[in-house]
Amino acid sequence: MILFVLLALSLLHGVIARRDDDLMSFVTLPEIRALKWEVVYHDRERVSPGYWFVAPYGKIVPETPTQKFQPYQVGPYIYDGDGVLIWAGPPIFYDRNVFDFKAFTDSQNETHLSLIAQRNYDDSMRGRATIMNSHYEIEQEIMRLEDNYEFNIHEFNVLNGGESALACVYRTKELPLDDVGRPGVTSFFMTGGFVEWNLTTKEVVFAWDSTDHLAIHESVKFNPDNPADGPPGWDYVHMNAVDKNSDGDYLISMRFTNTIYLISGKDGHVIWRLGGQESDFVQDFVFSKQHDAKFLESSGTHHVISLLNNAGDENQQEEEVSSALIVELDTEAMTAKLQQRYPRPDGLMTLLRGSVQRLPNGNVFVGWSERGYQSEFSPEGDNLVSARFASGRLNTYRAYKYDFVGRPAYAPTMVASVYAADEASVLTTIHISWNGATDIASWNFYAQAGEEHPRHLMGNVPKRDFETMFLASGYMDWISADALDRDGNVITVSDIIRSKPVTTDWPALGYHGQNSSGPAPDDPAVRYPTDAPAPVKGEPPATTADAEAAQADTTAAGEASATAQQLAEAMMRAYDSLNGIGGVLIGLLVLCSMGGAVAGIVWMVRSRRSKKIYQHVPDDDDSP
Repeated sequence: MILFVLLALSLLHGVIARRDDDLMSFVTLPEIRALKWEVVYHDRERVSPGYWFVAPYGKIVPETPTQKFQPYQVGPYIYDGDGVLIWAGPPIFYDRNVFDFKAFTDSQNETHLSLIAQRNYDDSMRGRATIMNSHYEIEQEIMRLEDNYEFNIHEFNVLNGGESALACVYRTKELPLDDVGRPGVTSFFMTGGFVEWNLTTKEVVFAWDSTDHLAIHESVKFNPDNPADGPPGWDYVHMNAVDKNSDGDYLISMRFTNTIYLISGKDGHVIWRLGGQESDFVQDFVFSKQHDAKFLESSGTHHVISLLNNAGDENQQEEEVSSALIVELDTEAMTAKLQQRYPRPDGLMTLLRGSVQRLPNGNVFVGWSERGYQSEFSPEGDNLVSARFASGRLNTYRAYKYDFVGRPAYAPTMVASVYAADEASVLTTIHISWNGATDIASWNFYAQAGEEHPRHLMGNVPKRDFETMFLASGYMDWISADALDRDGNVITVSDIIRSKPVTTDWPALGYHGQNSSGPAPDDPAVRYPTDAPAPVKGEPPATTADAEAAQADTTAAGEASATAQQLAEAMMRAYDSLNGIGGVLIGLLVLCSMGGAVAGIVWMVRSRRSKKIYQHVPDDDDSP
C-alpha cells in the first residue's frame, strides 16, 4: 500500500512538473515562479558565506507577457548557496526587468538593497533606480535625467555609505565626421557618459559625456566608411561601468573602444587609457569588449582594478574563452600587469554582459550572465563552486554575493488545509514561508481551539527550504507558528489563521465518514495537551517542564514533516492543479493510510537527503 501511495504521488508530481520543471512552485506564494538552479561544488570549505543576488530576465527589451513569460518570474531574487530561494521580489516591480541588483552598507552600518527597474512592456511606467532597506521596503527612487528617456540599465553604483550614486548616461547627438576623414558630413551617435548624484539633495555632483573627450576614431564599432545615420544613431563607445576612487577620479569602461579610462573628477579630462588603440600603458595582457571595471585598490600612482574580459561580442571573438581579470597599474612607470586571471570554467565565451566581485575573504565571484552562470574562485584561481539556472530561457545581467541579513516588515504567509478519508484518518497540512527572512533555523507550530484560547505546541520543524511544511494529526482549526533562530529565540510570530477543508463536497472526494458534511475540528488540548505560553520576540519560547516534554514527544513528528516536505508539497500541487482528480487520488490513496504513508515518505526522503541537486530536463527553449 505504501509503495502504491508513493508511486501515485510521484506520478502526480510528474504531471504537474513536466511543463516547467525548471521553475519552483509554492503553496504559500502561488504567484511566484522562481528559477531552480544546477549547483556543483568543488571545495565547499573554502566558499565565502553569503547569498546570491540575481535578476533573471528573458529579453533585454521589456517583454510582452507570453506563454513563456511566467508571471512574477523576472525581477530581483536572493538565493542561498544551494539554490534555495530566500527572497522573491518580482511582485514589487510588476514583472519588470531588473538590473544591477546588489546590497550596500550605509554609514550607520545598516544594509540596503539597490537595483534598476526597467520600464514595463507597455511603456506606462518608466525605468528608475531603487533603494530598499533590509525589510524590503522602498526608501528612495531615482528617476531619469531630464534629457534622457529612462534610467540607464548598466550601472547604479552607490558610494560612500549611501552619500551619492553613479549611473551611466546615454544621449543622442549629431556629430561631425571630420575626425574620420569626412569633413562636412554629420551623423547621429549614441554618446556614453555618467553622472553622480547626491542621494540626499538629489543634486547632480558631476556629469561627463564622451563627445567632449573621446574621438570617434577610437571606436572599434564605427568604421570611417559607415553611412551617416539618423537618431538614435551609432552606438560608438557603449558605456557600461563607472566607479570612483578616494582621490575623486572616475574609472569608466567603454565596451566599443576596448578601453578603460580614468577621468579627472576636477575637470573631466582623460588622465589615462588602458587598452584599446591608444593605451598609455605597457601591458602584459590583452582584453576586449569588457564589462564591470571596478577599483579594488587605489592610492596615488598605484591602482588595482577588476574587470570581465568578454574577449568578444556577437560579431567577433578575439580570444577562445572569457575571463575575469585582476590588474595592477603603476602610473609612474605606466605599466599594467596581470595579477590573476580566472577563466570561465566551462571554457566558453560570455559575449554579452557579466560582472566581477572580490569578496571580503579574498575570493572572486564572477557572473558570466548567460543562463545565470556564475562561479566563485579562491584568490589563487581554484574554482570552488559553479551554478546556473535550470532554465535555458533566462539570463541575469550581473550576479553578486553578499552576507546579508533580511528581516521582512510583513508577516509570514501560512496556508493550512484539512484532508480526510474518514474520521480516523484526518490530516491537517500546514505550509509556511517568510519571503526574505535569512536567519530562520526552525518553526514551532501551534494549534488552539479558538482565537482567544491557549496555544498548544504541535511540533518543531527545521527550516531547510523556502517553504516549510508540518503534518498535524487531526483537524486543527486555529493555527499559528513562531520563527526561531539558531539559538531558539523567537524572531517573529505568524498571524493566527484557520484551516480550510480541501472541499465542501466530501462524499465526492471519497470521504467515508459518518457525517457527510466532513470531519469536525478537533480539540488541540486532547491531541496536544500542553499549553504553550505566548511567545516574546527575541527570547526563547517560555516552556514548562511539561511543555518541554511535549515538544520532545513531537520531535519525531517534526522530523517527519521536514523530511517529507518535498513529496508532500507535490501532493498539494497535484491537488491544486488537478482539482477533483487530484483530490480523489490523494483522499483515497494517502489518507487511508496516513501513518504508513508518512513513514514511507520519511524513509524515502531520508535516503535521498545526503545532497540536494536540481536536475534540469532540456526542452525546446534551451540554448544550444
